[in-house]
Amino acid sequence: MKVRIYYHDTDCGGVVYYANYLKYMEQARTEYFEQRGISIKELSDSGTLFVVARQEIDYKSPAVYGDILEISTKFSRVAVVKIEVEHEVKSQEGKIICLAKTIMVCVDKSIKPKAIPEEVKVKLE
Repeated sequence: MKVRIYYHDTDCGGVVYYANYLKYMEQARTEYFEQRGISIKELSDSGTLFVVARQEIDYKSPAVYGDILEISTKFSRVAVVKIEVEHEVKSQEGKIICLAKTIMVCVDKSIKPKAIPEEVKVKLE
């Protein structure tokens, strides 16, 4: 997924505000699901949600206003209730901006862990 950096994405130092990468990665994960025919909205409506249980980010280089970033998303492990997602954010020149790992847990509407539906697992593996 590609993201253009706008002025409102930056901090007072002129670089992308560090927390904005979380938004970009969330968007990339949603696109990943959608590209595999999985609707997050439909899952939510049926009582299946995914929550972030852990987030790791290593910032390597700054991105600035006007940059176009490419976010690569890979689901590296799909277990019974947990998904491990790896993200790589690169600049338009191919420079690594940050690397991240997200651990998501499948839960029901009362936020209790539940098994990932089999049809979702099949589409993610």
